[in-house]
Amino acid sequence: MPTARRRAASRRTRKRRTGRASAPRGSGGRRRLRALLFRLLLVSAVLFAGLLVHLDMRVRSRFEGRQWSLPARVYAAPVMLYAGRRLAPEAFAAHLARLGYRRVSRVRRPGEYARDGLRFEVYTHPFRFWDGEAPAHHLHLVFGPRRLERLTAADGRVLDLVRLEPERIASLYPGRNEDRELVRLEQVPTRLLRGLLAVEDREFLRHHGVSLRAILRALVADLRAGAAVQGGSTITQQLVRNLFLDRRRTLTRKLTEALMALLLEAHYDKRRILETYVNEVYLGQDGARAIHGFALASRFYFDRPLKALSDDQIALLVGLVRGPAWYDPFRHPRRARARRNQVLDVFQAQGILTPAEAERARRRPLGVVRPRHFPSNAWPAFIDLVRRQLLRDYRREDLERAGLRIFTTLDPLRQAALARRLPHRLRVLERRRGLPAGTLQAAVIVTGAQTGDILALAGDRGVRGAGFNRALAARRPVGSLIKPFVYLEALAHPDRYTLATRLQDRPLVVPQPDGTRWRPQNYDRRYRGAVLLHDALVQSLNVPTVRLGLALGARAVIDRLRRCGLRAEPRPWPSLFLGAVNLTPLEVTALYQTLANGGFRTRLRAIRAVTRPDGSALQRYPIAVRQVIDPRVYVLIDQALRDVVREGTARLVAERFPGVQGIAGKTGTTDDLRDSWFAGYDGRTLTVVWVGRDDDGPTGLTGAGGALQVWLDLAREHGLVARPLRHPRGVEWHRIDRVTGLRAGPGCRDVIELPFLAGSAPRRTAPCAAHGADRSWWRSLLGGRED
Repeated sequence: MPTARRRAASRRTRKRRTGRASAPRGSGGRRRLRALLFRLLLVSAVLFAGLLVHLDMRVRSRFEGRQWSLPARVYAAPVMLYAGRRLAPEAFAAHLARLGYRRVSRVRRPGEYARDGLRFEVYTHPFRFWDGEAPAHHLHLVFGPRRLERLTAADGRVLDLVRLEPERIASLYPGRNEDRELVRLEQVPTRLLRGLLAVEDREFLRHHGVSLRAILRALVADLRAGAAVQGGSTITQQLVRNLFLDRRRTLTRKLTEALMALLLEAHYDKRRILETYVNEVYLGQDGARAIHGFALASRFYFDRPLKALSDDQIALLVGLVRGPAWYDPFRHPRRARARRNQVLDVFQAQGILTPAEAERARRRPLGVVRPRHFPSNAWPAFIDLVRRQLLRDYRREDLERAGLRIFTTLDPLRQAALARRLPHRLRVLERRRGLPAGTLQAAVIVTGAQTGDILALAGDRGVRGAGFNRALAARRPVGSLIKPFVYLEALAHPDRYTLATRLQDRPLVVPQPDGTRWRPQNYDRRYRGAVLLHDALVQSLNVPTVRLGLALGARAVIDRLRRCGLRAEPRPWPSLFLGAVNLTPLEVTALYQTLANGGFRTRLRAIRAVTRPDGSALQRYPIAVRQVIDPRVYVLIDQALRDVVREGTARLVAERFPGVQGIAGKTGTTDDLRDSWFAGYDGRTLTVVWVGRDDDGPTGLTGAGGALQVWLDLAREHGLVARPLRHPRGVEWHRIDRVTGLRAGPGCRDVIELPFLAGSAPRRTAPCAAHGADRSWWRSLLGGRED
């Protein structure tokens, strides 16, 4: 019995224990589930908070830093109009076309012109230059065949000078090629703002970034259509999408868009958001350039500022927000007009327009004009130089995002003429020499003779082509272009050398460090005996030049080159005196700029000024000059280079332009006729031309037969200006007998008048002064007989 009780008690104890154990096990599972859910919620909250912090940082960094990437706009120099300017009417018409002017029958507003033969009527655009605002001008112009004869205002007033707005030649875009014109909200027409809100977001002033009513309305429309036909995005959401997100229609992207819209509205007021939207919204495409913002779209589609838009034009721009490509008025005019009229219906329904105003607007044509195409890079070789100069002063990010306005020195008329003339001349030279088409290449640089401004530049025969820029990067032997600097160094020592000094043109052997012997020869392989220093340079004789260089020393010649603008350090070999040094056309131009500017070393510049987007000055690039040649010595070398053109290797210039005095220059030819050079200058410009082959093969062209022909083509296009003769104190002129190098008298026949530093002229008189009848005996005696 007791045993039975003990068993029963044991069973009751086990049951109680079992009950007590099972109860805690069930409640513990629920607690663990609640703890797990709490942890999940906590992690989710932390992740969500982290996401919000991340999104908030993105929103604020964009709005509180630089909001937009504004490309730098690069402008050519403005064309100056004045009576008497050499300018053909066809060249003027082509320039107006590049500026985007429209030819009309009746001129009424800026950007239009009319033409009747040699008479033009032009209404110019206003423009803000680096030095102030230029107003619009209503002009009447009368041309002759190659010259502007008369310039007056529309009211008949004679105008002395008018500066046209500059041609935009490039834009330095960031990666996305976005372009825009920034405006403040008060600069936007009220009807455009009201119409935009009426069409895109009627609850903009009431919601906090997201409109549930708009979302539901769009959802119903989508369900009825069975597809996505209506958007429920507010303007704030659209702005978020444009600034931060892609256009994929996914739930994640939509949720992110909504969160960022709420954050945006939490930090910034409606005015700031709407102003940003007006400048950011995408409204079209111009080639690779994306048109953003209503201000730029107004100019792109209608060529007028926002404040000048009519009601129908405002409606079209507002309608384009829905789909710029789908409603493109150039490609789909009917579709665009239907969309515009739908927007006008909304304008009328919302009381923005009266029924009469809306009806008048519906009857109007689209009114879009041929867009002014602004090339991203019209002249790649020149823009390459501009970039190089800019990168010395600015970060690449600033150039592509800060909206700088860069005013360059490029003369658009000269550049256009170069693009037209150079390829034609190279084709002619190829036919004459029997070369396959496309064999020859070229580089050309044109500068202002007194300023160093680069007015035109070609780095390829195609001029407009991008790629290898030979003007800046092609290092070629310069040949005889180096000779003037050898002679300049000699003439700087009047106690030893003058233009009348006699140099020996006889066979010469120059020992080399490696034991070999160098035997320089003249181009025609002839020797002339004793020749004047002047004549050796004018006729570009090699042997007398080497003799002179050896007497001076290679180091002295190199020092002279560096003082005149050469940055490279040539090797001091005797072949240097004949141009065995590789230089780029730009380096050659820097050297000859010193000669063209009267002995003043002038820094070449491609940029005149840089301004901020609002037009305020940021930096100017003044002309920098330094005198490096004694003005008396300069007269001597200048006279020799004038005579190169008058009677020497470049005499073709004097034959083609017989009435223009003072033109100077020098030809250059390298071994086997591989390189053809000419550097020549008048009173206005210096032009350096190289013609050759990329494979370094022979061209069959001397400097006069190749590069000089290109130079003459450009001279015919723009004309030449005489260079006055300088008369510094300490220079005197004497008649010199070319046979003896002594002073000439009445009986001398071969006479030249040369300048000398005071006291350095020959004191003796040539025998021909008294024995003019028998010159052959004197020539034989003095060693001047030709071999």
